[in-house]
Amino acid sequence: MSGTHPLRVLMAEDELLAAEVLEEGLLDAGFEVLAASDGEAALEIASTGACFDVLLTDLRMPRLDGRELIARLRAGRPDLPVVVMTGYPPSGGTMALHDGTAPLELLTKPVELSRLVSAIRQVAGQA
Repeated sequence: MSGTHPLRVLMAEDELLAAEVLEEGLLDAGFEVLAASDGEAALEIASTGACFDVLLTDLRMPRLDGRELIARLRAGRPDLPVVVMTGYPPSGGTMALHDGTAPLELLTKPVELSRLVSAIRQVAGQA
């Protein structure tokens, strides 16, 4: 890579096994990963001033769900690129989650790693 830093992904996923598999796959694909066990933990990581380029989040999580996490993080970073992965996509699809400004991709679980990697690169403008 020519002087560009690897994309840093803040990942909020409450299913431990899924989180481990995703983290390993993303690391193998050249990303840096900040793993959070749910939306609340992801907010805590973000509040420490941790630097990340893309939010990767599940929708259904305990304590703080993905929709609320996106809203709170984008309150401070309206242009934050987001990839949502869920087994329960909202009826309106991407439009139900999209606030119209920053890039957002919606993937339905189970997510193929190659599809996830390309979605992350796409929302980050590296496609």
